Amino acid sequence: MNSLSQKISVVEKIGYSLGDLSANLIFQTLMTFLAFFYTDIYRIPPAAASAIICIGGMVGAFFTPVMGIIADRTVTRWGKFRPWILWTAIPFGVIALLAFSTPKFSEGGKIAYALITYVVLVLVYTANNLPYAALSGVITGDMKQRNSISSYRFTAVMIAQFVVQVLLLPLVLILGDGDRTLGFERTMGIFAVVGIIFFIITFLTTRERIVPAAEQKSSVKQDMGDLVKNKPWIAILVTTVFLFITLSLRGGSLVYYFENYLSEPDLAAFLQNIGFNGAIDRLNQLLTGMGLVGFQWPEDAPTSGFSLFNAGGTISMIIGISLSKGLADRFGKRDVFGVGLFLGAFFVLVFYFLPPHAIGLVYISQILHGFSYGLTIPLLWAMIADVADYSEWKNNRRATAIVFSAMIFGLKAGLSVGGALVAGILAIFGYNELMLIQSDATIHGIKMAVSIFPTITFMICVASLFFYEINKTMESNIEQELGARRLKPNIQEPTINE
Repeated sequence: MNSLSQKISVVEKIGYSLGDLSANLIFQTLMTFLAFFYTDIYRIPPAAASAIICIGGMVGAFFTPVMGIIADRTVTRWGKFRPWILWTAIPFGVIALLAFSTPKFSEGGKIAYALITYVVLVLVYTANNLPYAALSGVITGDMKQRNSISSYRFTAVMIAQFVVQVLLLPLVLILGDGDRTLGFERTMGIFAVVGIIFFIITFLTTRERIVPAAEQKSSVKQDMGDLVKNKPWIAILVTTVFLFITLSLRGGSLVYYFENYLSEPDLAAFLQNIGFNGAIDRLNQLLTGMGLVGFQWPEDAPTSGFSLFNAGGTISMIIGISLSKGLADRFGKRDVFGVGLFLGAFFVLVFYFLPPHAIGLVYISQILHGFSYGLTIPLLWAMIADVADYSEWKNNRRATAIVFSAMIFGLKAGLSVGGALVAGILAIFGYNELMLIQSDATIHGIKMAVSIFPTITFMICVASLFFYEINKTMESNIEQELGARRLKPNIQEPTINE
C-alpha cells in the first residue's frame, strides 16, 4: 500500500496525541500559573519574575532552530524524530518537578534557582516538543489525515488544559492540605510521572513514513536560505509569536483577575445560584463517606469560580475543535483559522467593558471566546506541516524539523514575552503580593491584561494571515504534485516508507 494515502489507525492517532497531552500538562501550567507561582508561591518580586520568564523563554526560543537542524540530521533505526521523544521523556519530567519546587534560599538564591531551572526546562521542552511537532509532518502526506491527526492531538491538548486550568488550583490545595507550596510540588510530581509514561507510549505507537531520499543532501545555509524565501513560513512565524504572547499574557493574568477584580460576594452568589456549590457539597459528602476526608474541594469563591470559568472555556473549545476539521476541509485551513481568531479577539475585548459584578456575562464571554478560538486550535500545527510541504514543493528538498522550528521558536518567544508581560504589567501597575486588596491602578492593569492587550496581539495574528498564501486550492495542488513525485523512485525527491 502506498503510505502517502494510507489511513492512519485510531491507535496511532491516540498514541501520537498522548505526547501533546504530556507536554501540555507542563506547558499549560507554565502559561497559566508560572507568574503566579513565582510571585505568590515562591515570593519572587514581580520585576524579577518578569526577567526570569523573559530570559529563560528567549534562551529556549533561540535554541529552537539549532534543535531543528539537529533533528533533521538525526539518523536512527527509529527515524529522525521519534527517538527524541523517548530520550527526553524522563529528563522532562524531572526538571518540570524541580522548576516548581521551592527550596528555602535567600531572595537572590530563589531568583537564581528559578532562572536555572526554567532555562533547563525550556531547553528540554524544545528538544522534546520540536521533534514531536515535526513528527506530524512525516506520519502521513495526506492532508485530510493530517487534519484528523491534529483533531485527535488537540482534543488531548484540551484534556490537559482542562486538568491544569480547572483542577490544578483545587489539587494544589487538596494535596498540600491547604499549603499551596507543598501542593504545587506534589501536583507537579503527578504530572511528571504521567507525562513520562505517555511520552513512551507515543514513541511506541507512531511511525515515520515520509523520509528524505538517502541521496538528499543539504547544508544548514541552504535550509536557512529556503526559509527566508518562504513567505508562508514567515507569516506562520509572526502568527505564532503573537498568538502565544496572547495566550500566555491573558492566561497568566486571569488568576489575578479572579482574585483581585471580580466581586467575591457576587461570584459566590453566582456559584450558589447556578447550583455549583450544591454539587460541590454533594461531592465532598461523597468523598467524606468514602473516607477521603483530605480530598474535599476547597470552599473559597475565587478558586471555584476560576476553575468553573476555565471548565466552560475548555469545553467550548473542544466543541470548536470538533467542528474544525470539517470546516477546514470545506473552506481551507487559512480562512477558518483567520475567522476563528477574529471572533476570539472580539470576545476577549468584551472583558474590558464588563464590571466586577457582571459574573454571568464574564462566563458567557469566555464560552463564546473558547468556541471561536477552538476552531483554530488544530489548524495552526496542520498549517505548519503544509508549510513543510510547500518548502519541499518549491525547493525539491524536505527539511521538516527546521520548518517546524518556526512554530516552536514562536511558541517559546511568545510564551516568554507573554509571561514576562504578566509579571511586568503587575510591576508597572504596583502589584504587591503581600497586600490583600490591590490599588485601583493595579486592578485596572490586571483588567487591561485580560482584555485590551491580548486583543491587540490577536489582531496582529489576523493581519499576518493575509501574507499566508496557502489557501484551499494551493493545498490541493501541493498535495497532488508531491504525491506524484513521491511515486517516482528514480528521481532525487523525498520518498515514502512502505
